[in-house]
Amino acid sequence: MSQRQLTLASASPSRLRLLLAAGVEPNVMVSGVDEDAVVDALAPLTDAAGVAVALAQAKAREVAASLGDQALVVGCDSVFVVDGEILGKPETAETARSRWRQMRGNSGTLITGHCLIDTTNSREVSAVAETTVLFADVSDAEVDWYVASGEPLQVAGSFTLDGRAAPFVVRIDGDPSNV
Repeated sequence: MSQRQLTLASASPSRLRLLLAAGVEPNVMVSGVDEDAVVDALAPLTDAAGVAVALAQAKAREVAASLGDQALVVGCDSVFVVDGEILGKPETAETARSRWRQMRGNSGTLITGHCLIDTTNSREVSAVAETTVLFADVSDAEVDWYVASGEPLQVAGSFTLDGRAAPFVVRIDGDPSNV
């Protein structure tokens, strides 16, 4: 039986590092999916897991369609829920700053949707993983320092565990690799 190459339909350096650490060396092909358009099409969906899965499916499907037969494609996307509000990537420093003021001393749940497509037999499976994160009550100066680093601008929840925000995390309930 021949081995097929896994294609990661994600620009996430954390997802790539996780696969590499597991001994999987995927091709990386970033989809051109307009995440805002996918979310807008789901409105008024308030189910965070549904949003995360829909985004993961859209990314995996777009990349799989461009690869043809014999492809294995995994798409992933995360949303962060704080105080019942579904948050994606902040994209601006002011939004990241505002979210950190809401998150500090508080907890939120990172929900990641996963979609695996095997184009050989047209099979697709999707799942979600949830991890709750409790944050320290960081100061305004710490929030400003972190936001100025640029790290929180392109990630759901405005933080990463494997970067500069790690000291701001008090506890993780669930699988840290989901974050």
